Amino acid sequence: MSQTSITPESKLPALGTTIFTQMSALAAQHNAINLSQGFPDFDGPDYLKARLAHHVSEGANQYAPMTGVQPLRDAIAAKTAELYGYKPDSNSEVTITAGATEALYAAMTALVRPGDEVICFDPSYDSYAPAVTLAGGVMKRIALQPPAFRVDWQEFAALLSPRTRLVILNTPHNPSATVWQKSDFESLWQAVKEQEIYVLSDEVYEHICFTKEGHASVLAHPQLRERAIAVSSFGKTYHMTGWKVGYCVAPVALTAEVRKVHQYLTFSVNTPAQLALADMLNAEPEHYRELPDFYRARRDRFVQALSKSRLEVLPCEGTYFLLADYSAISDLDDVAFCQWLTREVGVAAIPLSVFCADAFPHKLIRLCFAKQEATLIAAAERLCKI
Repeated sequence: MSQTSITPESKLPALGTTIFTQMSALAAQHNAINLSQGFPDFDGPDYLKARLAHHVSEGANQYAPMTGVQPLRDAIAAKTAELYGYKPDSNSEVTITAGATEALYAAMTALVRPGDEVICFDPSYDSYAPAVTLAGGVMKRIALQPPAFRVDWQEFAALLSPRTRLVILNTPHNPSATVWQKSDFESLWQAVKEQEIYVLSDEVYEHICFTKEGHASVLAHPQLRERAIAVSSFGKTYHMTGWKVGYCVAPVALTAEVRKVHQYLTFSVNTPAQLALADMLNAEPEHYRELPDFYRARRDRFVQALSKSRLEVLPCEGTYFLLADYSAISDLDDVAFCQWLTREVGVAAIPLSVFCADAFPHKLIRLCFAKQEATLIAAAERLCKI
């Protein structure tokens, strides 16, 4: 090292390249079918792509307003009213973000102060903990146990303290493919209502829910939504993860704080994509209404194709992921098994332990079924041979 070079002390010393990047790279190296990273291998709606081209050609290529273009915020407010019986103010309670991850980060940065405790439920998405750490917060985790992955509300209540500031939840849940029920939100409210505790509800798979009752949103709970930030993703809804457009809905006071972070984090999101999404929401609302059936058919076809394998597939209530127990196949831990599966079988999956801070002894892997049917059948054929 030269005398002039310096190495900063890392704020996140334990973090390296994410498992998603690692497994996708390994899949490419071994020409494996990639069911690891959660993105479709098919394109989004033709109308949406046409509207993007239209707005680019019409010159909508400069900065959008920091909060998002008005037509998109209006369309989100109308959709929220249709689905959850609550219409947020599109000017003061809806913010367009650079994907859901930015919304989550901005929300945590705005709310979490040094020393604050944040409760999340493991397995949990990998972006939560780093954001809490960077904000100076302390993550407190509740381990959800397979196969049901339900919250023990007595355990939750016991974890609350005067330092508890925020609860992070995710429904439909990645990676367990379970969903919260209305009763879960009521239990959460009863536990937190006497304290100044906020809720960050990650609902990016809101339109990929297979239960008879449909998606239960924090926005449908009159008391909780007054202290909650709900986050969603157009990438998941329209099969366009690379567009990186998301949004959050929150009451005025919380939205104001989120926007203070958002305006210096990304300022605004690309203009033509926002306008195209607004057109899509208004012109073809049947797309998000029919999305559960669209993905249910893929789920059911994939489960049927795996029925002759030695994998035990767990129930899938939402998202485009399946969990599978491989204990009948191997004694390897889940990380080693996924590496072996990619190299030797030609199918890439994600080990569930990477979503947990503490030891996760269960032999479970996550498979993404947001793929063309031919891709899923080819992967199932390989998996049935082991």
